[in-house]
Amino acid sequence: MAEYTFETVDVFTPTRFGGNQLAVLTDARGLDTAAMQQLAAEFNYAESTFVFPPKDPANTAAVRIFTPVLEMPFAGHPNVGTAFVIGGMGELFGKAVGNTLVFEEGAGLVSIALERAGGKVTNALVTAPKPLKRLGDADAAVMADCLGLTLADISTTVHPPTAASVGVPFVFVELQDSAAVVRARPEPAKFHKHFPVHGADGVMIYARTGATALHARMFAPNMGVGEDAATGSAGAALTALRASFDPAADLTLKFDIRQGVEMGRPSLMKGEADKRGGQVVAARIGGPCVAVMTGKIHLD
Repeated sequence: MAEYTFETVDVFTPTRFGGNQLAVLTDARGLDTAAMQQLAAEFNYAESTFVFPPKDPANTAAVRIFTPVLEMPFAGHPNVGTAFVIGGMGELFGKAVGNTLVFEEGAGLVSIALERAGGKVTNALVTAPKPLKRLGDADAAVMADCLGLTLADISTTVHPPTAASVGVPFVFVELQDSAAVVRARPEPAKFHKHFPVHGADGVMIYARTGATALHARMFAPNMGVGEDAATGSAGAALTALRASFDPAADLTLKFDIRQGVEMGRPSLMKGEADKRGGQVVAARIGGPCVAVMTGKIHLD
């Protein structure tokens, strides 16, 4: 009988039972794709991660990410949470773990910077593996219909509903105010009808609540995620997208992105994007985590 150790953490929150849940199998050697998918469905979190030795010994680990129904090439909160867990171990696959981690993932190499206080990991900042790519506009009326909103709820002052990616594509829809974000009632049947849009199966809606503050929600029923408590890959892409529309040629844009409030799992993501010479050159997403559970999985 094979035995696997797992840890669960709440990501993008310093408070247990907030943020986004994640299960991490810190040594998944021996598991095949089908077994990992079954375990991710068993945990039934937005994502679970499976850690393997890296192909290149210069890197920290190879990490595979699964939702309950499919594998992801990259995702934000799984990287933050996995880095938090590995950073706390001190050693992985016989190698000391420092404060800069590099994960091999489907979308490419993912770099994570850890912050520590008193020897404990307090924050993890993930650099997205891909440059910002604007994939195309989405029909505002269709988006409103999928979200249970009206066309008047959608703001197009900065950008129309737009599909974009820094590793995983999402449609980004700015709403007129935070009240509209709260009112959204996504309709899965309409998502199934109209998505994917420019390759994106998920949509992040958001509204400005301050000069550098956003209130967001993310829905991806086609990916087995009705609503997500904190979507780091979308938060990084949204920050990069807003930077791309900023008239300044050079800036570092930072946003505090609050998500998960409507689910009773409040989260706070710190998004950053660097723009140089009119081009967005890097996007990052970070935040704290808190440990919740450890356990054993027994497989025949």
